[in-house]
Amino acid sequence: MPSGPRNLITDVPGILVGQAEDHDAITGTTVVLAARPAVAAVDVRGGAPGSRETELLRPANLVEQVDAIVLSGGSAFGLDAGAGVMDALAARGRGFAVGEARVPIVPAAILFDLNFPGRRHWADEPPYRRLGREAVAHAGHDFALGNAGAGLGARAGALKGGLGSASLRLADGARGNFTVGAIVAVNACGSVVRPDCGRFWAAEFALPGEIPTQPAIPEAPLDLEDMSTSSALFAGANTTIAVVATDAPFDKNRCLRFAMMAQDGLARAIRPAHTPFDGDTVFALSTGSGEPVDSARLTRLGMAAADCLARAVMRAIVAAESLGGYQSWREKYGGA
Repeated sequence: MPSGPRNLITDVPGILVGQAEDHDAITGTTVVLAARPAVAAVDVRGGAPGSRETELLRPANLVEQVDAIVLSGGSAFGLDAGAGVMDALAARGRGFAVGEARVPIVPAAILFDLNFPGRRHWADEPPYRRLGREAVAHAGHDFALGNAGAGLGARAGALKGGLGSASLRLADGARGNFTVGAIVAVNACGSVVRPDCGRFWAAEFALPGEIPTQPAIPEAPLDLEDMSTSSALFAGANTTIAVVATDAPFDKNRCLRFAMMAQDGLARAIRPAHTPFDGDTVFALSTGSGEPVDSARLTRLGMAAADCLARAVMRAIVAAESLGGYQSWREKYGGA
């Protein structure tokens, strides 16, 4: 199965991505914008999540579709980015209709980057509402990976973290081709690489040429208790936040299962994942229309979403650049 032409979540029809950064505060915001309202769901596995509007996405609740999803740095301060995105979308006439009023629906999740070395704390109000508006203004099909958007101040265990994305196209016979995509901000407590050699845990899921040649696996047995490439265990200081999307038509229940299956991608790429110290959260979007796909197709799409998310994690780390004393994967292992 090939990736889409960009190998980004924006290969999914109806999906755009915009980003904005504050380089003094070493933080940023990423918005996944649905060109038209999209069916959405969310699955939360981490023990320390930070989010807004996630209860609204439960299948039993009223609102079926969202206008955008926000991934942001800034810990709880970063949730204000969602308000900035709402400002921008309201100015465009977007939103859930309540009589004559329209309320943009913008769920969000945040990661913790407030202790990133070298950052300068803002002097007055936090920048996130502004960053949300700027991210919408920059939304398009192409966007930067690595030290960009919500990934600017991210760490991945002992390495520099970042923002990654990937896509996959699935042939589906008479129904044509469906596309699956993922975008992720990797700020994980766990490690994305083996501690004995720096090889990505998920290396075997990469498409040909997608990541650099990987270090060889040592002959000596792996010490399964070696956490030297993970970060220190501080409550609430880490998380991996992501969005998976497809143009296959889903209802909210199928969208939830899609998000749940996609979480396996984090477990493939990060060890350990879903810890008490992380807030691992995966949103899912469906831009398709018509009769929802059956369970067999949903199973294939969910498997593809997990693969895309694992690949997006690796692409985030490959694209990241050393910053604040945190080495990039390329600097530490890329010459192996």
